[in-house]
Amino acid sequence: MTLPRTPSFRLEGKRALVTGASSGIGLGCAAALAEAGAHVTCAARRDGPLTEAAEALRAQGWQAEAQTADITDLDALDALFARPFDVVVNAAGLARHSPALDTEPGDFDAVVNVNLRAAYFLSQRAARALKGAGKGGSVIHISSQMGHVGGIDRAVYCASKHAIEGMTKAMAMEFGPLGIRINTVCPTFIRTPLTESTFADPEKRAWLERKIKLGRVGQVEDVMGAVVYLASDASSLVTGSAQMIDGGWTAG
Repeated sequence: MTLPRTPSFRLEGKRALVTGASSGIGLGCAAALAEAGAHVTCAARRDGPLTEAAEALRAQGWQAEAQTADITDLDALDALFARPFDVVVNAAGLARHSPALDTEPGDFDAVVNVNLRAAYFLSQRAARALKGAGKGGSVIHISSQMGHVGGIDRAVYCASKHAIEGMTKAMAMEFGPLGIRINTVCPTFIRTPLTESTFADPEKRAWLERKIKLGRVGQVEDVMGAVVYLASDASSLVTGSAQMIDGGWTAG
């Protein structure tokens, strides 16, 4: 009897791009892909932290480089995709929370510009480069559980993340015949330097832990395995899907 073998989760020989890679979830994604064997280009707007992140990855013996870029700038996107990447992880994002009655147009535009417009044209450029090279690949957006449910004071953020989920499904239909997969990863509240103020509030922390069925908030490490899976041959039949990393929040 010949037994089936698990497809490889390894990424040797793959070129990967991670946006928002200077800290938090983006840095975790870059580390996960580099550890799995990919050559990772770390992209973000902040040059100092970005350079430090790439140096930290190389210090582990992994392959990594830094490229400063603002993904809301279409010319910068064109420069990033002068050559195709086998794996693209878009972890850049923006949140400006307020009651819907108080949302300012400037805040709306800023969030949608990063979370939706930039993500759309990044996906387009990534797929164009792969198509031009006659290659397949994997595009992964770090979305949110808030792309599947609502949240108080988060109308703009939820709108942008729900849009990413719809965009991903539509692009999956178009990109599939090219061998290009596109998926989302949807975390719950993840502990990062940017969310420390939320977790420092005992009432908010207790509320979050009640909403998350597993009874704990997320860590960056909780996201990393899903990203490697979606980047690798182990997920070769997965496209147009949302990988929920929400501790059961949306199950209820």
